[in-house]
Amino acid sequence: MISTDTDILRAAEDWARSGRGVAIATVVETWGSAPRPVGSHLVIDGEGNFLGSVSGGCVEGAVVAEAADVIAEGKARMLEFGVADAAAWQVGLSCGGRIKVYVEPVRAGDGG
Repeated sequence: MISTDTDILRAAEDWARSGRGVAIATVVETWGSAPRPVGSHLVIDGEGNFLGSVSGGCVEGAVVAEAADVIAEGKARMLEFGVADAAAWQVGLSCGGRIKVYVEPVRAGDGG
């Protein structure tokens, strides 16, 4: 069972070493209510498999989709999501905060 950010980062390294295309998404900023704190990770492979969490719900689905482009292009990108409180309730979301998520490609051997 994967339960810590260390486990998630280790999985990213293992996936990259096995030849998968891999990206890591990291929560780098939050404002207001956010389901996951700064530093939370989500690792995604080129086939859409993922481990960890940066938010949940529709935001996480959007991050997984953007990660596919990051893996294909090899370029990192910053994503920002936010919903005003009133709008959040209208679409069934219980929080109304904002988050910034940095998505970067991982290559076997990155990080020393």
